[in-house]
Order: sequence, then structure tokens, then C-alpha cells
Amino acid sequence: MLTAKQHELIRFIQQRLEETGISPSFEEMKEALDLKSKSGVHRLISALEERGFIRRLPNRARALEVVKLPEDAVMGSPKPAAANDAVGAAMPTRAVAPEPANDIIDVPLHGRIAAGAPIEAIEGQSSMPVPAALLGPGEHYALEVSGDSMIEAGIFDGDFALVKRTDSARDGEIVVALVDNEEATLKYLRRDAGRIRLDPANGAYEPQIYEAHRVQVQGKLAGLLRRYH
Repeated sequence: MLTAKQHELIRFIQQRLEETGISPSFEEMKEALDLKSKSGVHRLISALEERGFIRRLPNRARALEVVKLPEDAVMGSPKPAAANDAVGAAMPTRAVAPEPANDIIDVPLHGRIAAGAPIEAIEGQSSMPVPAALLGPGEHYALEVSGDSMIEAGIFDGDFALVKRTDSARDGEIVVALVDNEEATLKYLRRDAGRIRLDPANGAYEPQIYEAHRVQVQGKLAGLLRRYH
């Protein structure tokens, strides 16, 4: 059984797909269902996905496919018999147009992270809107940068680092490294004689060298956002 809002959402998604071939954005779904925030849309989509009514197409920020409709769903305009799907049956695969560059995704904002000496990364409950074009596949979060040790890599104090969540990275990648399970920093990752070296991108700072067991990779840099005042 689906809730009234779940019924309303899947009908709206299917109607938009029939009209344009593109699934609606989270903002459009929020407005269509008169919801207060996009988090409500996320919950509805997750519930529909768990029940097998929709699925997210991989590696796309704005691509939903209706797999089946509720038995009592009635769409606006009738289709020719040859194209009409049986009630509740799987929908045919659609060609989905590329998502527009201005589509927005809300990502969790987890406080501040040092680009100097390590400081604690504070877990928070807030989020920030990010253009989908800046993110690839996978789960992401954002951190506000504090310090100047990565300025030669174009990362400045007050920037927002967009981080892909992962526990592994290659040498030379910029990572969020958790040191001694309590302090996080943004640095280049290097492996050196069985130890971990966290390299700054500022000649005024020295590399930080730790035993491998003391450092845990929590993500790698995927993009940056900068505010201009």
C-alpha cells in the first residue's frame, strides 16, 4: 500500500516522463507536492524505490525510471492500445535526455576541516545545495575549509570542499584524512616506507608523517565551491 503522497509523486514523475522524456527535478517535485523541503522528496523516492515502483538510473543526477504503477493509478491522457502497459506491469525503458547543468542536489554539510594543522571535523545536521554537474557517481558530503596549507592547489580558507565518501585513495590524490580517529585534515596522500605522509600545497608547511594505522581515509576531493563577498 502506498501513501497518498507516494501516489501523487509517482503519478507526477510518470506524467513528466510522458510529456518531456525527462524526470522532474527535486525542486519541481517539492513544489508539485507542496512539501516544505527536498528531504521530504528524498524520503518519498526512497520509499517508492524500496517497494519497486521506481528506480534511479546510475551515474545520473536527474534520472528516475518508473518501473510499475500502483493498480489504481490513472494517468491523464489515454494511450493507443499497442502502447498501453498492463496495470502494475513493468514500464518500458525510456531514453533519458542528459540532465540540465543547473539541477541541484542537497549534500550533507559536516562542519569545518583544516587545510593547516589537523582540527576536528564536526558532524552536523545541515546540508548545502550543490550543482549536480560538480558531482560524479557515489555518495558525497561537504566541508568548509579552514587554513591556507592547500592554496597552491587552489583551495582557500572559506572554500567548501565537495568530498566523495570512500575509504581508499591513490597516491597523489587530495583526501580527507582522519588522524588518530579524532582529527581530520585535507591533504595530498602519499605512502612512504610503510607510513602515511600528508603533504600540504604550501611551501610554508611541512608534511605530516604518521604510522599507517593512525590514518584513515574518509573521502577524496571531488570539487570546490567558493563564495565571493
